Amino acid sequence: MATSRYRRFLKLCEEWPVDETKRGRDLGAYLRQRVAQAFREGENTQIAEPEACDEMYESLAQLHSNYYKHKYPRPRETSFSGLSLEEYKLILSTDTLKEFKEMNKGMWKKLQEKFASQSPEEKHKAWVRALSRPPT
Repeated sequence: MATSRYRRFLKLCEEWPVDETKRGRDLGAYLRQRVAQAFREGENTQIAEPEACDEMYESLAQLHSNYYKHKYPRPRETSFSGLSLEEYKLILSTDTLKEFKEMNKGMWKKLQEKFASQSPEEKHKAWVRALSRPPT
């Protein structure tokens, strides 16, 4: 029975898309990692809780097949913000989130990062340059 569970999870992993724009945060990549951990011995893995394993598979299969999207259809394809799906994908990409994080850093944090990997003499010169500039 563990063989069929393993094969079902593998098939689900193959079908589940991986979003390259969400490096380190993608559900498809996380799912593959967890299946590899859970089935370390492949088809020979002994499942301690087969019922819980089957429930997990069914839940993931429903998510993958858009079961709830079809069961509870939305009247419009936008959200309260009015943005489209493509716009959300762009905003939630890892690169865009990094840019937003960089924009929101305070002046003190930027200065700390700028001078963190320098020798003491270079730090002193950089601080003098930064402090001697007229405010903008």
